[in-house]
Amino acid sequence: MATALRGAPARTIRAEDISFARRVTAFCFVLVFDFFYGWAWNTVDLLRPDLIDAFGLSLTQASLTYTAQSAGALIGAVVIGQLADRFGRRNLLFVVMIGYSVSLASGAICTGLTELLVHRFATGVFLGGVFPIGVSTYTALFDRNQCGKLAGFYNGTFNGSIVVIGFVVSGFGTEWRELLLIGAAIPICLAPLAFVLVPNDRTTIPYGITDVPPPPRKLPAAELFSPALRRRTLLIALMVGLNFFAYQAFAGWQATYLEKQLGLAKEVSKGLIGWQFTATIIGGFFWGWVADRYGRRANALGFVLAVALIALYLLSADTYSELLVIGFLFGLMLPASVVWGPWLAELFPAHLRSTATSIFNWGRIISLFSPPITAAVANGVSLGAAMALGGVAWFLSAIVWRLLPETLERRTAQV
Repeated sequence: MATALRGAPARTIRAEDISFARRVTAFCFVLVFDFFYGWAWNTVDLLRPDLIDAFGLSLTQASLTYTAQSAGALIGAVVIGQLADRFGRRNLLFVVMIGYSVSLASGAICTGLTELLVHRFATGVFLGGVFPIGVSTYTALFDRNQCGKLAGFYNGTFNGSIVVIGFVVSGFGTEWRELLLIGAAIPICLAPLAFVLVPNDRTTIPYGITDVPPPPRKLPAAELFSPALRRRTLLIALMVGLNFFAYQAFAGWQATYLEKQLGLAKEVSKGLIGWQFTATIIGGFFWGWVADRYGRRANALGFVLAVALIALYLLSADTYSELLVIGFLFGLMLPASVVWGPWLAELFPAHLRSTATSIFNWGRIISLFSPPITAAVANGVSLGAAMALGGVAWFLSAIVWRLLPETLERRTAQV
């Protein structure tokens, strides 16, 4: 039975009062939301060799598609995260799901670089809202001590999309335009179910919160830069930015490295990457458990181990079996950051959940410089040297990670 809360509208209930089955169903829908986000996002990297061949692009030109998408995601995160806190996360979930589907499908009719950049920028705007909406939705429905493990599932859907794309290409030889259309058609059909399967966050008090959260300001992001929160906000943006720089430097060029430098066939390359991201799904569950057991900061170790594996991958792996094994082990380390979603929600007041978790995409300010920098290094030195910059950035991100506060043991109404 719903519990009435003092000072709350009559229809307001606590998340604890929603049945477990209903909350799990909502979480499953959020996973679908994130799966097709991953599909849309990762095509910018996985299809880069195809775009180079289809449009005759240089490495630098091809890298600009990621820059355009990241710029859009940065804007989308800032704008959509705040809109979600003000007008409802469920409402914006529907809007974003339709938006990233339509904009992704537009890529199938592009005929040149300019159109590709516009397509990727528009797609990025909507994709930038996915993380703040998805994470703030499921963390509001479950106990904090469960959120690390739930983040493992959330991580699995994003990386699972890469696995599916890799296996679809290697198994069926699907053409790149078809991949864009597949990733757009399904979420368009499913988006209306958000209003049926996801509880209305405008009338639900987040799990573990004892008081009705105050309404957000007209510009919720301004609160993140209050004296009490400013340092925390900036450190998180730096940590996430270094992670995005690292991911784009290494993983963003991986398909190109395997196909253009090592000479592997497209099907072999995509298959290797598919297996690597299969490992990230497994690793997500492991690191989610570690975060719930030993704290949010413990997972920084995963980034350090990833750096060592990058060195092995670039310096000694040249056979299929070596690339497979080292890539798989690297994939296990990559999702150490799986807990960042719940952690960001815990580090800030409950009424700022969407805006706070949007900091995840603010870090793309730094990652915007990754494509031109790594392309310049690839052209001037080697593609391997450019990818090695990812290891440096991940190590620095791990250092910043350890500077932020632990939240697992804190149970106040404000975080």
